[in-house]
Amino acid sequence: MGRDLFGSVVHNLAGLKVLIDAGVIRPIRPDKLAQVAVTTARWGMGPAAGYIASAIISPDSPAIIDELGTLTFAQVHSRTNRLAHALSHAGVKEDDGVGIMCRNHRGFVESTVALAKLGAHALYLNTAFAGPQLTEVVKREKPVAIIYDEEFADLLEEAGRRRKRFVAWCEGDKTKDPRIGDLVETGLEEAPVPPDSASRAIILTSGTTGSPKGANRSSPESLDPAVALLSKIPLRSQGVVHIAAPLFHSWGFAHFTLGMLLGSALSLNRKFDPESCLAEIERRRAESLVVVPVMMERILELPEEVRRSYDTSSLRVVAASGSALPGALAARWMDAFGDTLYNLYGSTEVAWATIATPADMRAAPGTAGRAPRGTVVALYDERGRQVPPGETGRIFVGNDMLFEGYTGGGSKDVMGGLMATGDVGRMDDTGRLFVEGRDDEMIVSGGENLFPREVEDLLACHEGVAEVAAVGVEDERFGQRLRAFVVPAKGQKPSEDELKSHVKSNLASFKVPREVWFMDELPRTATGKVLKRELKEMEQAPKGRRA
Repeated sequence: MGRDLFGSVVHNLAGLKVLIDAGVIRPIRPDKLAQVAVTTARWGMGPAAGYIASAIISPDSPAIIDELGTLTFAQVHSRTNRLAHALSHAGVKEDDGVGIMCRNHRGFVESTVALAKLGAHALYLNTAFAGPQLTEVVKREKPVAIIYDEEFADLLEEAGRRRKRFVAWCEGDKTKDPRIGDLVETGLEEAPVPPDSASRAIILTSGTTGSPKGANRSSPESLDPAVALLSKIPLRSQGVVHIAAPLFHSWGFAHFTLGMLLGSALSLNRKFDPESCLAEIERRRAESLVVVPVMMERILELPEEVRRSYDTSSLRVVAASGSALPGALAARWMDAFGDTLYNLYGSTEVAWATIATPADMRAAPGTAGRAPRGTVVALYDERGRQVPPGETGRIFVGNDMLFEGYTGGGSKDVMGGLMATGDVGRMDDTGRLFVEGRDDEMIVSGGENLFPREVEDLLACHEGVAEVAAVGVEDERFGQRLRAFVVPAKGQKPSEDELKSHVKSNLASFKVPREVWFMDELPRTATGKVLKRELKEMEQAPKGRRA
């Protein structure tokens, strides 16, 4: 008992130090501190409380910087009050679901905060969805309204029928739906009455291997989730964070919520462009950059003289997640921009599992890092037994942010209180995790079990390869065979035999792809994940690109 109490005290003190080091806990006027305490008691720990509290502590500090200019925390608080009242007047009520299909700009943030003030639930729609996907998701989730950027009007023609619709970003007169900017001008400025229950965020899974699912997630009840991330990623309060990753994705959304706690200024561009991203870092003196790995690849593809023409010395943290980060890409990035890279491995369902620091990635290329504070990661075999270091097993995670189940029913497998990520991997003797692939991607070729990820990582290190993905396809003789899809590096023309020989000289012979198809680009989601279901459906190589 005494030992447990001592351990709890040490744990809490360590968490307190993390928050002090990040600047979350800092000297604040007593009257403001009292107002923040009242705000948290009334509004909980969600987006409403985050922006109300920041408007109390730092009303004139920049909150959002986008292509329309800068908004302070006081302005965001006032505007979201008015937007909440206007949406309520238009028929959006507490416990209603509202779809948000917006790129990275103030409309996404203000819609999220206004819905939280109403107690309505936000359903974040992928801006890369095709019309049929949107219709399927909206039909299943049944939002009463959709807030969207005007460029998506045609895509939402079917999904938006018989629903209230509001435009967040206008580029013309494509639609007559009410505009968020006009609602802000007409709504009452007084604070809404806090809802009886907190709003929820519904993040959709990537849908790389099937239909996207809605993952229910409530606002955290403590600061422990933030402490877990800040214990590994040295973000600091009141800085500028350039969020290049899509806000609708769990990684971009995580930094939106962290930004509320840290009082960060969110620097946002609606569409990612590699050179514009570097220019924004220089212009805003951004201290952190939030990306998915494919964005890192696009930046590194810029000519070196272009990259060096921008001053990115203000960056203290480059935070990457959303898809696999090959060890070779991590090394190239750190060589070019310094050892400020942090890679988070997780999933929509479990939030985070492990975080790799620059030292981890230098010492063990390809690692996903170690579990942060308050997180348990275990690997189990098909019989439910925990596997020792070096052996492959299914990855299970326990932390404070496990999701509450899919909106359509069902959940992930749970074992010993830990939830499956859907991946398999192995641990080394130091506790570093290496993710080997999806647990449903294992193929059996000629009686041998193999996962594509190991082959993908090896081929990614070849100088002639820019991007690669591998999938298992049916084979009459071997049951299944491995097929690799390769995008050649600029100016390179590697042959199929050359790449097969590269794999054979480094891995067991049964892991050598039986085919290599060359492509101009890989099909990807908006967050850079390769759409392997599309690769599996391809019946022949792109014309003229087969080696």
